[in-house]
Parts: sequence; structure tokens; C-alpha cells
Amino acid sequence: MRVLLIDDHALVRKGIEQLLQSRGVQVVASVSSGEEGIRRARELAADLILLDIKMPGMSGVETLKQLRAAGITATVVLLTMSREDADLSAALRAGAQGYLLKDMDPEDLVPALEEALRGEHVVARELVGTLARHVRGERGAEPEAARPVAPFAELTPRELEILEAVADGLSNKMIARALQIADGTVKLHVKAILRKLGMRSRVEAAVSAVEHGLGRNRKKSALPPPS
Repeated sequence: MRVLLIDDHALVRKGIEQLLQSRGVQVVASVSSGEEGIRRARELAADLILLDIKMPGMSGVETLKQLRAAGITATVVLLTMSREDADLSAALRAGAQGYLLKDMDPEDLVPALEEALRGEHVVARELVGTLARHVRGERGAEPEAARPVAPFAELTPRELEILEAVADGLSNKMIARALQIADGTVKLHVKAILRKLGMRSRVEAAVSAVEHGLGRNRKKSALPPPS
């Protein structure tokens, strides 16, 4: 994986660069502004551009728009501290493949970037509810009679319980701990859920679950809320 890193904070850039390189990722350039990032993106064949959203001068969203206007097709993932609904929605509308938070577990960063390169949308678990609202807004409100029946009839009670936890943003480890089962068992259940729903990623499944009323608003779930 060849990554171009754009972030105005030098210490943050250095830390992310070291983290990526320690896991075999090639950082082709690390720059401090959107303008410089666009110039370097034209010169370098990066697979993925990792981009901050809150930058002085040209913001991350504006940088993304100009990258696309320049014909640069590399996968773009926002890595930011912003949890604002408007920032997530703007990034997705501009064509971002992912929106991650800088306080995420460092071990989860490279796997998330690999998922984004495979064409999956990757969004911080804390923002799944925001993503669902964004999707609903993009689709527009449907008449009540036209809304599809909840697509979860084929799921077993255990799979439904795990899907609710995924919709709440819990990781496999958190779900396993709460249900007192192995991490691998949770992973197998998640794969079965995706297969039955015909979906490619847990984010897609989580959005569907939130849209159909599953998640932390359900009274029956005994799983803990995400930290």
C-alpha cells in the first residue's frame, strides 16, 4: 500500500507515518497542507490518500474536491478528531471512502485502510448512527407504505443480537466479552450475517440495522453501550 499523508500537525504526521511504516505501508509523501497534497498527488502514484479535515487554508473536504477535479482517483480516507455530523456528511458527499477518528486503536488503522482499498466504506464505529442519517438523507424520505419490510427474518436470535451490537458500534472483542464467547465465534456470526443480508461490510449492515430501528434504542439488548 502506497499512502500520501496530508495533515497540518507535524507531530501527528510523524506519528502516523511511523505507525504505517512499522506495518509495512509505504508513505510516499507526508505534507502539511491541502495545496501541497494536491501537487504531490499529481506527481506520485499513491494508492490511498489519508487526509485531515480541519486544516487552515484549504480544508480536507475542499482538498478532496480538488483532488477529484484534478482527475486523481486514489482512495481517500479522512482521519480526524471531528465528530461533527456536517463534516462526516460533507466528506462522504465529496467522495471519501472512509472517515476515521484519530483516537482509534492504532492496531485498527491499517486493516481499515485495507478495507477502504477493497472498495468498502469504513467509518468510525461511534459515527455509524450519523452515517445512517446521512444515507437516509441522500435517499430522501420514502412513503411509509413504500418502505421495505425489515430484512432480518433469516437471522437467528444470536445473529440478531450481534447485529444490534454492531449497529451500536461495538467491536468484535467487546461483543465477545459481553456474550462470553470467543472473538472467532463473533467473527463467524458477522460473516454469516453479511452473507444472509447480501452485504459486503459491517458498516453497511450497521447502517441497515439503524435504519430499521435496531441498536441502542432497543430495550432487550443486554450488551453494554460503546465506550
